[in-house]
Amino acid sequence: MIYPIVAYGDPVLKKMAEDIDPKGDIDVKKLAEDMFETMYNANGVGLAAPQIGKSIRMFVVDGSGFEEDDMMDFKKVFINPEIVEEHGEEWGFEEGCLSIPGIREEVFRNAKVLIRYFDEEWNEHEEELDGLKARVVQHEYDHIEGILFTDYLSGLKKRLLKGKLANISKGKVKHDYRMRFPVKK
Repeated sequence: MIYPIVAYGDPVLKKMAEDIDPKGDIDVKKLAEDMFETMYNANGVGLAAPQIGKSIRMFVVDGSGFEEDDMMDFKKVFINPEIVEEHGEEWGFEEGCLSIPGIREEVFRNAKVLIRYFDEEWNEHEEELDGLKARVVQHEYDHIEGILFTDYLSGLKKRLLKGKLANISKGKVKHDYRMRFPVKK
């Protein structure tokens, strides 16, 4: 099932997501399948549950869209993740977001991340990731923390983008995948 992507301005994107209960009624395997399908339909490399309107701590990534060799086999489901540590020199990279179509800006993040999470089989993992893998995970992790990449921009950049962001929330933006807009009339 392909979900509509929630656009900038929807409160779910700024809310701290809730842990998923392993004994609860969420079918994480089915949800992961649907999230991958939604992400591929939108040509993304990562998708967090809040971006489909679900305020739960889950995201999926598939790095095969990058040309780097070490990203080709980077396809994972992260459930109830916890970043244990971020370290290494910060480096800039132009990021975008499926919830904020048409806007890309340079964001500085730590080069390495140590993350603990469960996969869709409820197996626990702890991994250290670096480079693009770390960046993609940090970006998606921010979503479940209620943080968007635009939150890292300078005050000047935010002011320059204010009109574009307002238009996105109203649905006045070019996009080629299903979206849900908070202020569309």
